[in-house]
Amino acid sequence: MNLTEILKRAQNEKWSTGHFNFSESDQVRAVCEAAAELRSVAILGTSEGEAGHIGYLEAVALRDAFRKEFGIPIFLNSDHHKSVDSAKKAVDAGYDSIHIDLSAEPYDQNIAGTKAIVEYAHSKLSEVNVEGELGYLRGESKIQNEKIEVSEADYTDPNKAAEFIAATGINRLAIAVGNIHGISKDEPNLDIDRIIKIRAAVPTEVALVLHAGSGIPDMQIKAAITAGIANVHINTDIRVAYAKALRDELQKSDETTPYKFDSPAREALKEVIKQKLTLFGAVNLF
Repeated sequence: MNLTEILKRAQNEKWSTGHFNFSESDQVRAVCEAAAELRSVAILGTSEGEAGHIGYLEAVALRDAFRKEFGIPIFLNSDHHKSVDSAKKAVDAGYDSIHIDLSAEPYDQNIAGTKAIVEYAHSKLSEVNVEGELGYLRGESKIQNEKIEVSEADYTDPNKAAEFIAATGINRLAIAVGNIHGISKDEPNLDIDRIIKIRAAVPTEVALVLHAGSGIPDMQIKAAITAGIANVHINTDIRVAYAKALRDELQKSDETTPYKFDSPAREALKEVIKQKLTLFGAVNLF
C-alpha cells in the first residue's frame, strides 16, 4: 500500500496519519517502534536542516532498514523544502514524498515551482506523493516566548486552493487555518469551518495536511480530522520531550556512552508519538 492509498483511507474513515521529524537514527527507531506497537503507519520527515545533518541518502537507507526490521508501512518525506533544487535532491535520493513549500513566494512563483517538482518527481516515479502549500504559517519549531499573531491574509482561501491544485497537480495540500509552527504563549484557534470549506472545494483525491500540530488542544485536532485533515505534523512536541529527557539524564549521570544516555530520550519521544497516533485515531490499521 502506498502513501496516496493510505491518505485516502484516512480521509474516508476520518482518522489521520501522523508525521514526525527526525535528525538522529534513534528518533527513527522511536517513531517506528511506536507505530509498530500500535499497528499504525510511520511517516518520517526531514526538513532541509535535518536532511543536511543526517544526509539525504542516509535518511533513505534508514527508512529501508527500518522497513525491513518492522514490516510496517514506513514513508519518508522531505518536509518544508523551500526551493526547487532542494526538493529535487530529495526526489533523486529516493524519498517517498516531497513537500515543496513555496508559500512565502508570490502566488505565481509558488505555482510554477510546485508544478515543476510535481512533474520532476512523477517523471522519476509515479508513486511519489507531492505536497504543496498555500497560506502562510508563522513561527518556528520551538517553544515561543511570545504570542504569535496570525492575520486573515495568512489563511488558505478555499477557492484559491482549488485553483492551486488544478494548476500544479499536487497530491496533498498543506493549509493555514490558524496553526503556527512551535508552541506559543497562547493556544492556537483553528478555523474548523475553513477546513470544511477547503475540503469541499478541492478534489477528493487530494489529501489535506495540518502542519504545526504541536500545542494545539486535543479537541481542536479531533475536530480538524473530522473536518477533513488526513495528515498531522508533529515536531516541536517531540523535540521538547527528547531534549528534556536527555538533559535530565545527563544531569543525573556521568554516563559517557551515547546509546546509554540517550535511551531515556528515545523512550520519552516514543511515548509522545504513541499519544499522538492514538489521538489521531491511527491505531489498529492492520
